[in-house]
Amino acid sequence: MTTQISVEDLKALLDRQAVKVVDGSIEPAVKVVDGSWALDGTDMRSLYLQNHIPGAQFFDLEAVSDHSTHLPHMAPSPQQFVAAVGKLGISQTDHVVVYDRQGLFSAARVWWTFKVMGHARVQVLSGGLPAWKAAGFATEAGVAEVKDAVYVADFREDMVIGLDEVRTLDGRFIVLDARSLARFEGTAPEPRAGLRSGHIPGSRSLPFGELIRDGGLKPVDELRAIFAERGVTENARVVTSCGSGVTAAILSMALSEIGHAQDLLYDGSWAEWGQDTLDTPVVTGPA
Repeated sequence: MTTQISVEDLKALLDRQAVKVVDGSIEPAVKVVDGSWALDGTDMRSLYLQNHIPGAQFFDLEAVSDHSTHLPHMAPSPQQFVAAVGKLGISQTDHVVVYDRQGLFSAARVWWTFKVMGHARVQVLSGGLPAWKAAGFATEAGVAEVKDAVYVADFREDMVIGLDEVRTLDGRFIVLDARSLARFEGTAPEPRAGLRSGHIPGSRSLPFGELIRDGGLKPVDELRAIFAERGVTENARVVTSCGSGVTAAILSMALSEIGHAQDLLYDGSWAEWGQDTLDTPVVTGPA
């Protein structure tokens, strides 16, 4: 399954599903999730209540995260994830489609979270809610009522890497940083307090925007060329990183789109590595 789905294909799936529900032949299998989140603290739940794709449920990145750490929106435990998505009416066999209000931003992080929990059929809506509206498709307000579902997670430890492991990579992995070049080089301040400026020694800059066009990932051949410029070969092992693990998931999603399966996401990212209370090495200037 590709990482993305077009608004036209999603609309067709939802229309066919509606016919099946009316006929009573099968239960709904396509579940739409609004995974909108913004660094500036915009209340995305309120915006969801104003308008969203019909039937969509809101996935709160901050609420469905590990609250035992001070780090922002770290991956939830399987138990926490199971409880949260079960209340959204989602089971592990459903076809989940995630979107956000920006086009392609936080939806990739929600996609990655489902993949970490072993979900096989999950895609991101190319162009997000803006593309859905531009196509003239309807939205609705309020909360769509659903029945609780039973979700069985299969946690993928092999998709996540932590601070101690990143400390000892020693060139065995290519570390790609999705932040802006200015933040990577340390010429722009970090948006979170208490963080140094710069990057992980040996890491390479790949601002996530370079992978996006019209609110979706660029074509596969262009993505391959962009990764090749950073030295990512077919057999290279890659760690994706960013400010707090959100846009790193866009890099992970793009790697998956080109068929690259050997990558891990550094969940703590710069929110952890860059802390001024840690002894982690920080480099400024070009890579």
